[in-house]
Amino acid sequence: MGDGDPGVFTATALPADPRLLPTLTNACLGTRAFRGTLHAAGVYSGAVGDTHRADIPSPLGLRVAAPGTGAAAHSFALDTWAGTFNHTIESPGYMATHQLYAHHSLVHLMAFSITIRRLDRSTHPIIVQLQSLFVPQSQDLDLTPGPDFQGAHYIHGRTLVPEVAGGPRPAVHMLWTPIPPSLTLAGEEQERCWEFLVAVAEDEEEAKRSYSEGLALLATGSLLRSHTRAWAALRHRCSVELDGPWCLRQALQGCLYYLLSALPPRHCPALPFHGISPGGLANGAHGEDYWGHVFWDQDTWMFPNILLLYPEAARAMLQYRIRMLDGARRNAQEQGCEGAKFPWESAATGREVSPEEIYGAQEIHITGDVLVAFEQYYCTTQDQKLFLEDGGWELVEAVAQYWCSRMVWSEEEQLYHIRGVMPPDEYHCHVDNSAYTNAVARRSLNFAAAMARDLLLPVPEEWEDRARKIKVPFDEERKYHPEYDGYSPGEPVKQADVVLLGFPLMHPMSAEVRRNDLEMYEPVTDPAGPAMTWSMFAVGWLELKELQRAQRQLEKCFSNITEPFKVWVENSDGSGAVNFLTGMGGFLQVILFGFTGFRITRSSLLFDPAFPEDITKLKVSGVSYLGNKLEFTITMEEIRMEVTETSQEPPAFPLEAVLESGQRFCLQEG
Repeated sequence: MGDGDPGVFTATALPADPRLLPTLTNACLGTRAFRGTLHAAGVYSGAVGDTHRADIPSPLGLRVAAPGTGAAAHSFALDTWAGTFNHTIESPGYMATHQLYAHHSLVHLMAFSITIRRLDRSTHPIIVQLQSLFVPQSQDLDLTPGPDFQGAHYIHGRTLVPEVAGGPRPAVHMLWTPIPPSLTLAGEEQERCWEFLVAVAEDEEEAKRSYSEGLALLATGSLLRSHTRAWAALRHRCSVELDGPWCLRQALQGCLYYLLSALPPRHCPALPFHGISPGGLANGAHGEDYWGHVFWDQDTWMFPNILLLYPEAARAMLQYRIRMLDGARRNAQEQGCEGAKFPWESAATGREVSPEEIYGAQEIHITGDVLVAFEQYYCTTQDQKLFLEDGGWELVEAVAQYWCSRMVWSEEEQLYHIRGVMPPDEYHCHVDNSAYTNAVARRSLNFAAAMARDLLLPVPEEWEDRARKIKVPFDEERKYHPEYDGYSPGEPVKQADVVLLGFPLMHPMSAEVRRNDLEMYEPVTDPAGPAMTWSMFAVGWLELKELQRAQRQLEKCFSNITEPFKVWVENSDGSGAVNFLTGMGGFLQVILFGFTGFRITRSSLLFDPAFPEDITKLKVSGVSYLGNKLEFTITMEEIRMEVTETSQEPPAFPLEAVLESGQRFCLQEG
């Protein structure tokens, strides 16, 4: 796989900033290479605005050192196909390899191994040192040692401060293989591998079961294989490849690695999912990456990609929001509204945990963003069970009620207004009728009404009435959407805002208006703003077949991708969140929705490909639609579609491809 593989990132030195080291995560556990702490999903400590991911001391935080040999050569490799990170030391006479991974299918397990291999005929013992950062204590947990278990050390405890007074304090149980200060390859040995396990769970039984399972796999030499097999199967099912510039191919595989490693494994429906924060599970300690809170970044920026490739994981993300519904109802109540208001920042309870009050009070588009994700999911899967049996309908209804109670009637304009908000552009607050906020509210109400009809439930008249009569500002003269009432052209904007009306909201407008919105906001959007912004301008220009302009916007993303491990930073000056999954989500949407022209509608999955000429081929192998898996191969000359599998239970919907000419082609498996 050496050089020339866009999914293996190699280096001979580590970045000076440790935040840019690769992350190793699965659905439940996350850490950064060589870091002394790890995090467990859903385990937060601290009250409300102070709540953050609890730092758990990590036995994986160690470095391998070769004593005394100045001539050692170091190399590092993140293999996104295997889901492993390696540090290799080559010294005269031997090679030592330290390999780390978060097990993809045994989600309570992380592991590392150290292999020493003799490269010559010598017979003297070879010693490598293990420099550990591990201290079994934490400022976020009251940890107590327990009895050893099957050769593992054991500590357990609870977080110190609950998110809401009297609320739960999550528990942590950790078992780990004791780590000696050094390892010795005896004189008569050619090669030896030492393996170390770490099991972490909120439940003692679960931690012990996972550790035992890991030991059993170690005994048959198949622990690593069981991880790489599960991970490779996921990568294969969610495969996206393109022929084009090397940096684009690498960026694509990097984004897929970091985003997919945040997701639950298949066939794990009982596992509660805790959402995805902007910097993922490896980050989010006190003072970093927004404390590990979940924002619209999950629902608007990451979710559409996951839905297209891996709808079971998309469902788990929606179930996180359903579990937070009670907290969201409390938020609405506190603001004097009905229904449910999702928090700008969400952690373990669904209550608002934003450290600054203004965001929770005013950046209310989040509630509509959550519902757009539910709508896209329903259009793509027709999964009524989520709504009828698993709490989805209660959420849809509560969001519709919230929007109805949050708007006021303007006698003067004979339209409904939503006043006193902060739009996605956070440089402005206390504005009236944010175009994006009102458009997302309208979409929420229209979806709630359509969903009620599908479920054969009565549709409250006010939902459709308010959807029809809500104001979405529009300047008739200049034919563009002002960001809010009183916005004057040329005013600086922090990030993608009005351009989101075209995609993902698909708010009805002509191509001329779509172009005017892009032209109006592109030059006034802050070049130092967050990374996901440029991808939405790129999608807009692709929609209008302006390939050069799309490419220029996409190229801006590259100043947020760091070397050598393709870790994204939120802002191009390196500030903000790191391992910025939000930016990666935006970038993937350019490829999965921009280049392909995929649009999810109530009746179909539209496609209308367009990509810059330095890309000659795009192959998306895992598109999921109505129980079918489709493979799309797109070149300048042709589009090929193949149904690669169809689900039996529930049965997949039969598909047909319809061309603009009106020609229809049945798509059967194979």
